[in-house]
Amino acid sequence: MYSSSAGNSMLCRNFLQPRIIQASYKTQKEGIACNTKVPRNVNMEKLQSAYLFPEISMREVQHIEKYPDAKLISLGIGDTTEPIPDIIASSMANYARSLSTAEGYSGYGAEQGNKALRKAIAETFYRDVQVKETEVFVSDGSQCDITRLQLLLGSNVSIAVQDPSFPAYVDSSVIIGQAGDFEDKTGMYGNIQYMKCLPKNNFFPDLATASRSDIIFFCSPNNPTGHAATRQQLEQLVKFAKENGSIIIFDSAYAAYISDDSPRSIFEIPGAREVAIEVSSFSKFAGFTGIRLGWTVVPEELSFSNGFPVINDFNRIVCTCFNGASNIAQAGGLACLSPEGFASVHSIIKCYKENAKILLDTFSSLGLKVYGGENAPYLWVHFPGSKSWDIFTEILEKTHIITVPGSGFGPEGEEFMRISAFGHRESIIEAARRLGNLYP
Repeated sequence: MYSSSAGNSMLCRNFLQPRIIQASYKTQKEGIACNTKVPRNVNMEKLQSAYLFPEISMREVQHIEKYPDAKLISLGIGDTTEPIPDIIASSMANYARSLSTAEGYSGYGAEQGNKALRKAIAETFYRDVQVKETEVFVSDGSQCDITRLQLLLGSNVSIAVQDPSFPAYVDSSVIIGQAGDFEDKTGMYGNIQYMKCLPKNNFFPDLATASRSDIIFFCSPNNPTGHAATRQQLEQLVKFAKENGSIIIFDSAYAAYISDDSPRSIFEIPGAREVAIEVSSFSKFAGFTGIRLGWTVVPEELSFSNGFPVINDFNRIVCTCFNGASNIAQAGGLACLSPEGFASVHSIIKCYKENAKILLDTFSSLGLKVYGGENAPYLWVHFPGSKSWDIFTEILEKTHIITVPGSGFGPEGEEFMRISAFGHRESIIEAARRLGNLYP
């Protein structure tokens, strides 16, 4: 997010449109405007009011209008802030310029991705776990792939998610028709198993009491808690999936931030190739949040209950619903995985991790319990007995700092705040100063 009032205002005004449309919808219901005879998708009607991050952006706009001279700092939406290294930006610029020549022009690429990039991904991230380049599908980002996987799986599967977890897993499940109605009392959708991942169980579900689900969404390092699952935990997860005939959708978008010996891929665990799909991204690894590039690994061994290979159906989904990632973005991806590019992006990751350390020390010095921040760019801060939206409002009103309320990630996120370490160093230091004054 931009730190200037004008930048924030421009960025966020588009998020006000849903409220304007909602008002128009009410007017139409009253008979003032004509409607078509097309019924609304009943699954869309199940979705709760607003997706978490646009809701935060709308509140941000309101705050800017109230305090136009405030110097707003965002520790909220996890958007990268540091410039892309020149070697990577130049590779994309050169590729774009080459499109103006007869020799350099190219049109559609393979839907599965540039062969050289698929090979580079396999060799860079999966060298020791025997992932083949043909099992790597390059995409426009892991969040898009999550939705494509939902389309692959269909509405007749049962799912389980970590609680708390990234909201897109649940919302995409609702949209595709896997979920029941939302229950206000519990804050949960029916037909979705919410697996509690709390500090008291080391942010890992109690699989001994968990019921069987067809699909298990699992993110490590976790967004929002910042916890990286240990090897023993992932071994338990794979064993559970194999015993129950389930498929794990493993989100490793933050694997590059792992500092200890926690696995960076589910395929480091023996047997995972038979029960898991992995999605990942260049967004937080290389600052490609606006460029859009990611990948999904579907092992050849993974099959449906009738023995049909999952990879074949996913390939069909990709070829039907996607024309392939931008050739320019893929040129940037290849540059990221060159020796010089790889070293450059890791220097930026190091900067974000130093930011996380500053914020971790700040919140810890205030007597608050802080989780994460060591293997992920997120901190998970506990405010006992408080409502997370109330804490969001208090911090915003008194310090002009944007955070993310934990309840937006699931019922077990209540009392917590997610703090992002993405930001310029001077902003992080200033945020630490303001927070120290708020909670002296």
